[in-house]
Formats: sequence, structure tokens, C-alpha cells
Amino acid sequence: MNKVYKIQGRKRKTSDTTPKPTKTLKDTPKIKVKTGEKNNQEIQSNKNALRVIPLGGLHEIGKNTCIYEYEDEIILVDAGIGFPTDGMHGINVVLPDMTYLRENNHKIKAFVATHGHEDHIGGIPYHLRQIDTPIIYGPRLAMSLLRDKLEEAGLSDRTIIKTVGPREVVKIGKHFQVEFIRNTHSIADSFTLAIHTPVGVLIHTGDYKVDHTPVDGEYFDLHRLAQLGEEGILCIFGDSTNSEVPGFTPSERSVYPNLEKIFLQSHGRLLLTTFATSVHRVNMVLELAQKYNRKVAIVGRSMLNVIAHARNLGYIKCPEDLFIPLGAMNRLPDEQVLILCTGSQGEKFAAMTRISRGEHRQVKIRQGDTVIFSANPIPGNTIPVVNTIDRLMMQGANVLYGKNLGIHVSGHGCQEDQKLMLALTKPKFVVPVHGEHRMLVKHGQTAQSVGIPPENIVIINNGDTIELTPDTIRKGPKVPSGIELVDNSGIVHSTHVMEERTQIAQDGVITVVAAVNYQGRLLEEPQINLRGVVSKIEMSMLKRLISRNVDKTIGDRIKSALLLNGNEEINWSSIRLDVEASLDRLIQRELRSNPLVVFMLQVQPDINDNNSDDDDDNSDGENNGDGKFTRRRRSVVTTY
Repeated sequence: MNKVYKIQGRKRKTSDTTPKPTKTLKDTPKIKVKTGEKNNQEIQSNKNALRVIPLGGLHEIGKNTCIYEYEDEIILVDAGIGFPTDGMHGINVVLPDMTYLRENNHKIKAFVATHGHEDHIGGIPYHLRQIDTPIIYGPRLAMSLLRDKLEEAGLSDRTIIKTVGPREVVKIGKHFQVEFIRNTHSIADSFTLAIHTPVGVLIHTGDYKVDHTPVDGEYFDLHRLAQLGEEGILCIFGDSTNSEVPGFTPSERSVYPNLEKIFLQSHGRLLLTTFATSVHRVNMVLELAQKYNRKVAIVGRSMLNVIAHARNLGYIKCPEDLFIPLGAMNRLPDEQVLILCTGSQGEKFAAMTRISRGEHRQVKIRQGDTVIFSANPIPGNTIPVVNTIDRLMMQGANVLYGKNLGIHVSGHGCQEDQKLMLALTKPKFVVPVHGEHRMLVKHGQTAQSVGIPPENIVIINNGDTIELTPDTIRKGPKVPSGIELVDNSGIVHSTHVMEERTQIAQDGVITVVAAVNYQGRLLEEPQINLRGVVSKIEMSMLKRLISRNVDKTIGDRIKSALLLNGNEEINWSSIRLDVEASLDRLIQRELRSNPLVVFMLQVQPDINDNNSDDDDDNSDGENNGDGKFTRRRRSVVTTY
């Protein structure tokens, strides 16, 4: 059993490795940071170094996943999902490529969660089907939400879930001790990690901002961060989401008076959408509903789940009779109703999106309704959100949204929050994470502005390896990286499937079915079907070109096969692929577009096939005149 214990402050080391501050540079746009590029010669992995490998969360928002590896041990910090883009047809969830973890499954000792947002724990049920994780550590709310996910997926028996509290330390394997430090974020129960390793102490900030008036009264443990900084921090892996924004991120409490003003001024129904996991925001909304005599109907499964768990854990405190079923809201005056919804990001199947489309069975927009978007679109979601807002307005709703109203604040620290984190921890090395490329670069510039030498700041990509020793940081060998995709079936697909879907959406699909005898001669004209394809030439001409191409390509391939292999069996699957490639070139040349070409080949077997089954009921008999009886088979060999 892994021991969990409190860590006490230690005396400062006599050999302080913290870099001496250098002169602050005012002209930050000219500041340069290392990008972790390889030298001309391949850098070999240092076996004595600690390896840190982000698989997601870099040059993007979402799917935050990071590996910490030393010798034969791996711990995984966070395993999140990403939002699909508009071009990802039929995809619900985007995951990082987990090839490296599948190949090193035997090294995995534990998974550690910083908090309960989907972009940090949402990928765990998918990964547990592919990799073995003996135990998962994390805060109470995150682990409570995760238990539900695993039970729903039938994976409860695949791992052990262990909750931890502030300043607790978990010993993992021989080489790691992970300390959980309370921070403040947009979800309750969020941690920054201090990872104690053989090469030094690393800080993995997780998502954070410095909130001096937290809604739940749980303050950022800045004292412990400062203590660790005095003892010596080797490297910090820091949240970069708001690194372009000057100043401090406002407190979550700053939203309350602006929301209260809306409650005071609205005389019809109120519909409010926010992130389901924004427990502090939801708690304030419920306080206002109680204060202004509104009953609350909840729409959206994730909102129901999070509120239920947050109430059980004491993060949300309100009377039971505050809530009403959806069916009961029509029996109340409009001014006494608040509908709390999912869908702040314009997700296709979320409650607010379905309401805006008029597709929700129980909630329809009325004249006089006020709809509040208490969230800003994350990068990539702006178009779905504004489309949802437009549809709501067209139905007569008064929609309140945007930064100028002060009804949303970020859960991520801005430049001054980042400076405070760096000043307290005084790391020797800095690796910006959790953000798009410009955010990582700006975070690196901020780090240099507070005295971190530029050669100690490294910007990397997903799949890059950072190798750390007590005195050095460098880039090691790259590991497989990319994305894996999940659709409604729950099956993880490769990107090849997405490429084909995109090709079909853009240029359509052409299917060609050809039947040939065993000598490769066409038995009839190929069947050709076009869907979503725009042709500049007449269809009859296109079909003739395709038919000639099929006939010629099959004939040429069979002649080549016979010359090379003699009487050996012909590889029809290989011939099918050759024909498909030839058709692809023909279509691109003639149509000036790139539809997906699918070629299906049916081959009539040799009627003198002596290997045919004499007991085959699906065959006709034929007397050859010499007393021998040969079967003529009706079945065909089909290759797709």
C-alpha cells in the first residue's frame, strides 16, 4: 500500500541552485526562448536523466496529458480530452496518441489528477481500456466524478481510486513522491503538484489563478510554494493559457454583483449556461436563485452529475426544495423560474444548443426569456457559440454574453499571476505548457522578464522529450504523438478515418464495382455510383473512361503477374489496390477534384477449380465425358 503522509517544511539547502536574477528586459517582443530543436546529430537519451513527455496540451487547448519517467518507472499526470473541430465529422472526443504508453505499459506506476475538468480527466475511461494503471490519485471532487465515469464504462475493476488532500504526499514506486498543493481555479478541489524526483523537485502547476477571495474559502497555498522555492525548484511546467493578458485574473467573486444585477432586472424566465464543472459559479447562481425566489430546473446530464457530487461533498450548499423537475416549471410564474443548462460552448448535443434549435422536448424559448452565457468560448468554439446565440435571439430571447458584462472570469492566471508563481518558486528551468503556441512563447517571455535566463526556458511540442539532470535541461528523442478520435460508437479511430470523412465531405465519393473472370476479363460493364461529386464532363463519358481504365489496368497487372510468377495464384487484393490507385489518378485528372474512390472487385473462380468442395450445395455438376465429374461453383471471390 502506498503511504500517504503530511510533508513538513525543510531547512533551506546550503547549495542554492536557484539562478540569480538577471536584468529585466522591457522590450519583451524581442525576447527569444529556446524551442528545443535537435542538433544536426541525433541526441541520444540520457539514462540518468528524468524524462518529461507531454502527449497533449501543447500548441492547443485541451487533452492535457503528461508523462514523468525515470529509469523503469512512469507516472502519468492528467489525461484529458479535446473538443473536435468543425472538420471532424461525426467525432465527439479527441484524445492524444497513447502509443508510447501502450508500448511502455509495464512501467506505469500510477496516474495523478490535478483537478476534475474534462480536459484533464475525461480521457481516463478510454485509456484504461488500452493501458493498465494500478492506482489513480486525485482530489475528492475529481475522483468522485471519475468513479461515475468508470462505473458507466464498466471499468471500475480496472484500477484503484485514491483521494488525497492538501499537502499530502504520495510515494509512487522507488523514485517519485508527489505532493498536492491547494491552488485556486474555476473548479473546486484543484491542486498544483510538487513532484520530488532523484534529480530535483519539479512543479507541475496544473490550471490555476491566484484568487484572494475564493468562493469556497479554500485559499491558494502560496506559503508552501514559497517554502519549496526557498529549498530549490529544478523546473516548473506552467499553465500558459492567459499568458497574453496583462494584470491579474479577477476573483471568481467579482462575477456575483453582475449576475445579481441581471436577476434584479429580469422579469421573465432566466436561462443560464456555464461550464458544468464551474462549481463556484454554479454555487453563486444557486445562491442568487434562492435570494430572489426562483426555483431551479436543471437541464443537461453533466450539470446534474456535478451538482449532485458537489452537494454531497459540501461544495454547494442549498435546500433541496430549491430544485424542481422540468415538468413542474410551467406551473410557476415565469419570474420564479431559473433554468440551468449545459451548452456554453455550443456543443452539438448539449442542452442550450438543442433549445436554440427548437429540438428540446420540454424547454422552448418564449418572448421575454433572458438567456445568460456565463462563459467565454474556448479557442475553436467561437462559431458554434455565436450560432447558438443567433438562433436564441431569432426566437425572441434577450441573450446576455461577452466580456464587457462581467458575467464570466477565467480560471487561468494572467501575466501577473504567472510572475507571482515564478517569483515564489524561483525555478532553475521553465517549460511553458497548457496553451497554444503564441501563449507558450509569451509565457517564456514573461519568465525571462522576471530573471529566468533565456537558455533555461524551453518551448516544446507534444511528443517532445525534456531530459532533466540537476544541472541541465535538453531535448531527448521524440516519441509518437498526434491524436486519436472517438465517435458515437465509443470506438477509438485513427486519423486515417477522419481524413477519409473529410475527403468525402469536400469532394464526395465514387464507388466502382467490377466483376471479372479468372483471366481478368470484365463479365459486364462496371457499376459506377457518384455521391456528392460535381462532374464537368458528361456522365456517359466519365463511365466509359472508368470502364476502360479498369479493364486495361486489370489486364496489364495480370500479364505482369503471369510473367513474374508463372502459374502461381494471382493476388487479386493487390490488383484491386492498383486499380483503385489508377482510378484515383484518372478522376483527379478529369474532374479536377479529389473525391474518395472506392473500388470493389468480384472475381469468378476458374470453373475447373479442382480444389472446390464436392459437397458444396451451391454448385452445379458437369460431366466431362471421361467419367470425371467437375463442380462449377456459383460463388465468387470478392475483394474490397
